[in-house]
Amino acid sequence: MTYAYRRFGAASPGVLPLVMLQHFRGNLDDWDPLLLGALASGREVIVVDNAGVGLSSVPFPRTIAEMGRDVIAFTDALGLPRIDLLGFSIGGMIAQELALLRPQLVRRLVLAGTGPQGGLLMHGWISDVAYLANVAASHLEDQLTGFFLIRTESALESWPVVWPGAGAAASTYQPLDVG
Repeated sequence: MTYAYRRFGAASPGVLPLVMLQHFRGNLDDWDPLLLGALASGREVIVVDNAGVGLSSVPFPRTIAEMGRDVIAFTDALGLPRIDLLGFSIGGMIAQELALLRPQLVRRLVLAGTGPQGGLLMHGWISDVAYLANVAASHLEDQLTGFFLIRTESALESWPVVWPGAGAAASTYQPLDVG
């Protein structure tokens, strides 16, 4: 079983690494390189493909608790006794679970665009997003709309595109075999 991950920045004495957990169906290439570069300017930053996602070969877990245990296995395999942890969307749910399972591992917890698993109204969708998420044969445009709530192609044309690997945050993914 292998986790795919990337490390940015330099490890510094007295500064804990920042481990970042991505959103549902997101992989390590989905992080904005400008964000990674800014965060890595003063510390080591580690982004990882969650179990069963992207280039990680670890079987996909069925619960948020299993996902939390998978991230603990990942940090153990890297030999990280203490980390700062950032979770985005479902990554935030995983981060909360990890902090409950092993509180001594996490010094600081940053939750972005997330909520508690099973929280009140956590699964309410607006009708057009619910339709796109459940349509039998979706297309790329449907998925873009569902994930980013993009309503027109002109919105896409006005956004600059910066691909991972461009600029100071460039790195190749690393595999980590955990058994």
